[in-house]
Amino acid sequence: MMRPFLIALQFLTRIPVRLKDTPNEKQMASSQLYYPLIGLLIGAVLVLLTWMLQDTPTMLSAAIVLTAWALISGGLHLDGLADSADAWAGGLGDCDKTLAIMKDPSCGPAGVVSIVLLLLLKFAALHALLEASVSTSLFSLPMLMILIAPVLGRTIPSLLFLTTPYVRQNGLGSALVAGLPRRGLIFVIAVVAASVLLLAGGIGLWLLLAEVIVFVLARRLMIQRIGGVTGDIVGALIEITETGVLVCAVLFL
Repeated sequence: MMRPFLIALQFLTRIPVRLKDTPNEKQMASSQLYYPLIGLLIGAVLVLLTWMLQDTPTMLSAAIVLTAWALISGGLHLDGLADSADAWAGGLGDCDKTLAIMKDPSCGPAGVVSIVLLLLLKFAALHALLEASVSTSLFSLPMLMILIAPVLGRTIPSLLFLTTPYVRQNGLGSALVAGLPRRGLIFVIAVVAASVLLLAGGIGLWLLLAEVIVFVLARRLMIQRIGGVTGDIVGALIEITETGVLVCAVLFL
């Protein structure tokens, strides 16, 4: 039971984790049950860092928290965002060309612009949340929004793998899809949704709605263009979901 958690921690973060041997497909698939928990751990680190920076100017505090956010995952999901943006812009509607560009490790103009715009939105939303905070408590509503965003972001992979074909035969995600624990993932998704509603109330409903909208629109584009999902797109949607949750929190706080 501990091994799938460690696999998820190793896969989604830069926290040093040593495994005795290479995980098999079943263990990789089971590790997805712990993705939201990894998101919770990331959120807890960010909240604690924000609280420690309470006497720091708000703009600088938001910049430090955003930097830590990117470093925790080693930029893995930002790389997926850049690859997906380049592929969508350069693929010109062609499936094979889109997939080929997505595999190219170099970052083109569309990828750079997508990263800059997303980080700008994330920074602005973090700054607005910190500005709106009337309490430096760890349990204030803005702190709760920062905690929830990584959790919902890491619920997106489960939604995608449960509902959308994986298009690469030998891609990294192929191991995650094989032996997918469907009932377990559905239960985890339900627990996450119920927890968000319980903790955040009416705002929580808007946050979940934002995640669903991002998921539905992105899935439709994926099916139309390449017939399914890739690992890069999963990473991109984690980043987009986190940002959408923060922006939504600012709008309805």
